[in-house]
Amino acid sequence: MSAIKSIINRSRSHRVVQYSSAPDLSLFGGGCGAETTSCWANLPQELLREVLFRIEESESSWPPRKNVVACAGVCRSWRHITKELVDVPELSGKLTFPISVKQPGPRDFLLQCFIKRCRSTQTYRLYLSLNNALTEDGKFLLAARKCRRPTCTDYIISLDTNDMSKGSNTYVGKLRSNFLGTKFTVFDGQPPHAGARMTKSRSSRLVNLKQVTPRVPTGNYSVASISYELNVLGSRGPRRMHCIMDAIPAAAIEPGGIAPTQTEFYHQSVDFFPSLPFFRSKSNRVESFQSGPLSSHREGALVLKNKAPRWHEQLQCWCLNFHGRVTVASVKNFQLVVSPENGPAWPEHEKIILQFGKVGKDLFTMDYRYPISAFQAFAMCLSSFDTKIACE
Repeated sequence: MSAIKSIINRSRSHRVVQYSSAPDLSLFGGGCGAETTSCWANLPQELLREVLFRIEESESSWPPRKNVVACAGVCRSWRHITKELVDVPELSGKLTFPISVKQPGPRDFLLQCFIKRCRSTQTYRLYLSLNNALTEDGKFLLAARKCRRPTCTDYIISLDTNDMSKGSNTYVGKLRSNFLGTKFTVFDGQPPHAGARMTKSRSSRLVNLKQVTPRVPTGNYSVASISYELNVLGSRGPRRMHCIMDAIPAAAIEPGGIAPTQTEFYHQSVDFFPSLPFFRSKSNRVESFQSGPLSSHREGALVLKNKAPRWHEQLQCWCLNFHGRVTVASVKNFQLVVSPENGPAWPEHEKIILQFGKVGKDLFTMDYRYPISAFQAFAMCLSSFDTKIACE
């Protein structure tokens, strides 16, 4: 294994792989010459595959898993083999590349994450938990910034904590609420599945002005609708949450079901991933998604609802079992399960798809699983932060 690490370290001396949020355009240069002439590109395929397989198997968690990302940035042949060896989170339960935040979570367990809130800057940061303890030690995944409008509120979601704007190359999507904070829409910055229709808006037109690849339109694609029902008990009672996952068919939770899985970011600039040059390609072709679109908007879409808490007479409060992942009582806490309106009950209907809860003044846990992605889960949790004028 020491010889394998030596290969990575020596390749880094020629191609620096950075993990900061500031783009480094020198990684891309003016062409693909660095990838083509790399001294590591001529390794026998059988040997190369064995080396990369061992690295992928041994570096199973962060931060050591950054070595897998580094391998994919050495040259084109390393990139292709690494992408073949790394399974999607649904199968592996691991988040490796940036596109992993747009792919469904693991089927067999909840992937543990946490959210940090900064009140002064109205920003939120999502991290992957590196251990089971409720600590602030984690791998950064996504960031969001709250933007108040006269008639609504937007949460801009980005891959870069220092650049959270709609016109940025790091723009992932957004969450938009109505004036009352009772209805929300989650928008993806790229098509969530083949045949997805873009929502017309001023922001999407501005993004399209910079578009280079017309076959993959960049804009706003509705992937989820969230609503909070009127609570007659006000802030003293639990919230009632209802989510329509426009981009996920209800059949995805049935035995053998498949959820749409994005396989690549389609952005107009090669400097989009400063640390991941393996996303660069001369071709502008569109790779097919792993499943087709819904037959029509909302028809057959997966519906989620919050699990109803029970009243604890001794404690005199509403309670849910978060299995130790939530330690502070809050009206923001919730667990989402599959709604009965999705059809005949399956064992999957009883499983918690997403749970969110408070563990500190500005620290919250977020655990999610298949069929939703980290991006979708993050957006739904952001809706819980927003003020609900009509509900409380």
